[in-house]
Amino acid sequence: MHSLLNTLNFEITYNKTRKMKKRIIFVALATTLIAGAIFTGCQTQAEKRESAQDKVQDAKDDLRDVQKDANIEAQKVATAEEWKTFKSESEVKISDFENRIAELKVKMKKQGKAFDAQYEKRIDTLEQKIKALKTRMEDYEKSQSDWEKFKREFNHDMDELGQAFKDLTVDNKQ
Repeated sequence: MHSLLNTLNFEITYNKTRKMKKRIIFVALATTLIAGAIFTGCQTQAEKRESAQDKVQDAKDDLRDVQKDANIEAQKVATAEEWKTFKSESEVKISDFENRIAELKVKMKKQGKAFDAQYEKRIDTLEQKIKALKTRMEDYEKSQSDWEKFKREFNHDMDELGQAFKDLTVDNKQ
């Protein structure tokens, strides 16, 4: 029996020692965490103010950048009214070019007028350019990207087409 009491006494002492070690470790860990929170969370009022001012300045800079980007995008896309005006003016010019081509074809078919193959080829080329311009206008209407570039290039091509018609009629009269 004595040995049983010794074993029980040993287990009780062992359990108490083990519980005591757990408490010591728990207290040490809790103390470390609290101390860490206190030291990292302690900022002076000046540091807090400076940090807040930095965050406000960063937010203002970000806002300025976003506004600048939005303005650039707004300039790239045509307004509805601007597009409508441009489209109707271009369609009138294209219609005029198509009428002039029809007139030239009628003249070519009249008897007594001798037109060479090169003249017919130039008329066909002008027709292809008109079709390409129509297609570009339709494509832009679907995508609407970089309005200024599209308008500049489209007007340039329209001017070239007008000059090609003038050159064709001047060559024809000679």
